[in-house]
Amino acid sequence: MAETKPHRGYLASTVTCRCPRCREGKLFKYPVTFRLKRNMEMNKNCTVCGQPSEIEVGFYYGTSYVSYALTVAISVATLVAWLVTIGMSTTDNRFFYWLGFNAVFLLLLQPWLMRLSRSFWISWFVKYDPDWKIHQPEDVSERMNTDQANNW
Repeated sequence: MAETKPHRGYLASTVTCRCPRCREGKLFKYPVTFRLKRNMEMNKNCTVCGQPSEIEVGFYYGTSYVSYALTVAISVATLVAWLVTIGMSTTDNRFFYWLGFNAVFLLLLQPWLMRLSRSFWISWFVKYDPDWKIHQPEDVSERMNTDQANNW
């Protein structure tokens, strides 16, 4: 009997920080933690398909834009939830209470948001390959070209 693994969709594999090429291997070495240095430590290559996690030098600089978009979306969602449940008024400080709540909430979510931003970023550049067992990762960067490795 052939072994069948559950198929993860794009969003499920990205939110769970899986390799975008095979959607099975984990991108990060350790679970989410508030120790930020350990939290952001990625596997050099996917443990399942061998896809490199850092395609080129400075590859993850663009994740700041993704993180910004995610925090804006979460802030808007918490504002709408606050408006629906508690409401806003010009006669009291409910808006400032929401600002404080939102700031603490975003600080608590920061380790997860940093990982999620990296996961989204790499998924936009590395495409899913259902036949990854047959194909090798694409040789597109100086990291995978041994003649150009550490040449920067």
